[in-house]
Order: sequence, then C-alpha cells, then structure tokens
Amino acid sequence: MMSTETRTDVEGKRQSETETGAWMSAVLAGLAGGVVMGVILTVLNPAGLTVAIPSLYGLEGGIAGWVIHLSNSAILGVVFAAIVLTTPLRTYANSVAASTGLGATYGVLSWIVTGSIVLPLWLQAVGSPAAMPVPTFAIPSLLWHLAYGIVLGAVFAFVENR
Repeated sequence: MMSTETRTDVEGKRQSETETGAWMSAVLAGLAGGVVMGVILTVLNPAGLTVAIPSLYGLEGGIAGWVIHLSNSAILGVVFAAIVLTTPLRTYANSVAASTGLGATYGVLSWIVTGSIVLPLWLQAVGSPAAMPVPTFAIPSLLWHLAYGIVLGAVFAFVENR
C-alpha cells in the first residue's frame, strides 16, 4: 500500500513540475516575443511605447511603456500556452516548426483582437493623445504582432521540449 501511495505522490509531483515548467516556458516565450516586438515597435513607431502603451494606465514615458508591454507580452504568452496545451493543438507543441506556425497564427489573432480593437477602444476610453479609430487594422502593427507570435511559438516549443 505504501508503494502505491509513494508512486502516486511521485507522479503528482512530476505532473506539477511539468505544468509549472510549461507556464514558465510560456512566460519566457512571451517575454522573448515581447522584446522582439518592442524593438520593432521602437524602430517603426516609437510613440507606441512612449505614449500609447503607458497612457493606457495614465502613465508616461518609455520605461513605463516597456514595463507594461513586457507584462502584457508575458500574460499573452500564458494565454497562448493555455490554448495550445489544453486543446488538441497540444500535439503541435513538441515541434518548433509547428509551434512557430501556431505562434504566427496567434500573432495575427492578437493583432486583430488586441492591436486593432481593444487597444484603440481603451485609448479612446482613457482620452489618450494616442487614441486611434476603431478598428485600426494597420499593416505595420500586423508585422510586429506577427513577429511577436513567431518568436513566442518558436521559443515556447524550444524551451518546453529541452
């Protein structure tokens, strides 16, 4: 009886460690994607990080913009992992190429939902000087969201399967 309990305890511990590892992989992948996206954003539209993003929370400046952007990137990385790991898409998480494709798709979807609808609505709601029309389907924004998703998917699979 004791060996059964011990085996169950060990299996439970492994399951917990695996789940924790997956979420940590998601945060790391989200941050990696966020850094790449942030660099592209800094080059193509610096006001996005210095005005628009910080103004969502009544803040100003590039440091606030980067902190908020990276926080959102980590959160969206966890959302990506939750979608992938709790659905039949899980079978693709073992392949860097397949996960990169999922990440690219997720990047496009995040552009549509967060970049083109939620962000403009929120900027209007807080009276930001960076407010834009809703929806805002800007192609440069698609490019940096796509870069985020590609890096997110690739890093997630790489870290998760090492």
